[in-house]
Amino acid sequence: MVSERAYVVCVYCSASTAEPDLLALAARVGTEIARRGWQLVSGGGHVSMMGAVATGARAGGAHTIGVIPKHLVHKEVADVDADELIVTDTMRQRKQVMEDRADAFLTLPGGIGTLEEFFETWTGGYLGQHDKPVVVLDANGFYRGLFAWLDELYDRKFMSQSAMARITVVEDLPAAFAALKPDATQEPG
Repeated sequence: MVSERAYVVCVYCSASTAEPDLLALAARVGTEIARRGWQLVSGGGHVSMMGAVATGARAGGAHTIGVIPKHLVHKEVADVDADELIVTDTMRQRKQVMEDRADAFLTLPGGIGTLEEFFETWTGGYLGQHDKPVVVLDANGFYRGLFAWLDELYDRKFMSQSAMARITVVEDLPAAFAALKPDATQEPG
């Protein structure tokens, strides 16, 4: 019998915050990835939210893939417990490997690195480089200001409706996971 390849979700999130609510959110995301029998691809760090997602996923039995550029191996404390730890030469290579390995993308709260990854993935989808779901979990309005600005860009005709339609912004975990896998035929009961 040939087994179907597991669904892989790439999670972008903070590698620096210590906010307990955000760390708990990240752990819940990892737990839910595992509960669904999915795999995780992440930035390969074992710190902050990035580490919490991977630890939560592994605790539930999920296969985890960490992708980290060599210059961040020590700064982000490489996730040596990952089932696969891929060390790249550059950040650009890291993002390409993460995109290639993923079936969908979930952006959690984060800083400039998280935003850069989100914008590149969103742009790639808009330009037709992939057709994978791009989901933002706007926990407690974390990204409210960003999306108010993006709405203004749309209103001023700097962005098209098709660009805006390439992302799904949700406020809670169930909505995020529903958007990550629109074809819910493989969801556990």
